[in-house]
Amino acid sequence: MSREVLQKILARAGVASRRKSEDLIKAGRVAVDGITATPGQRVDPNTQSITVDGTPISLPAKLHYLILNKPRGYLTSRADPHHTRFVYDLLPAELRRALFTVGRLDCESEGLLLLTSDGDLAHRLMHPRYEVLRVYHVAVVGPRSAVHALRHGAELADGSAYPERVTVLAESAEGLVLELGLREGRKREVRRLCAAAGLEVRRLCRVAYGPVHLGDLAPGQWRRLTQDEVRTLRRTVGLSDSS
Repeated sequence: MSREVLQKILARAGVASRRKSEDLIKAGRVAVDGITATPGQRVDPNTQSITVDGTPISLPAKLHYLILNKPRGYLTSRADPHHTRFVYDLLPAELRRALFTVGRLDCESEGLLLLTSDGDLAHRLMHPRYEVLRVYHVAVVGPRSAVHALRHGAELADGSAYPERVTVLAESAEGLVLELGLREGRKREVRRLCAAAGLEVRRLCRVAYGPVHLGDLAPGQWRRLTQDEVRTLRRTVGLSDSS
């Protein structure tokens, strides 16, 4: 059996905070399998009945956390009359309705895409207030001097934008490969910054979102995040451990 401290289960069910849940238990208002519960009691919510004032609690559905290597040519939306390929088609049927993407990658971009059913985490990961670092590898064509301009940011239609960092990873006759780090998730921000600096983007791939890295995940493939990755993501945006 998978046992958890009762206060934590009550909090997860939305009954009250852990502290207030402990008060409910001390007041004798919580029962497990019909027997009055005690503070600190460990319970298996999957096999045991838990009630508060005689009413059974209801735990939320299992939260899912996935990483997908989005291929080029796929949309992050669920439907579009002008397209036939969507990232949700790359997932098992039973997960497609349960998940939503953490931010977006435009159709021609590729790489790391987080999907989850944890709305609180997704909101914070996308919100500029939490300044979560996104890292991209970008193949560009243009003068080497444009990198200097890119490092100094640009005035875009929706305000000033500045990369956290710009590193030249490779240089050849075909152009440059850059690594860009950004802490905002504005629409097509990488492409617009490059265009403002005089660089043409030939390929754009996100390789990291906060502490989660794409690694060697093949295009079109997905995997569940590890418990450690989920914990680290939540801590990155100031959320407590949900495990």
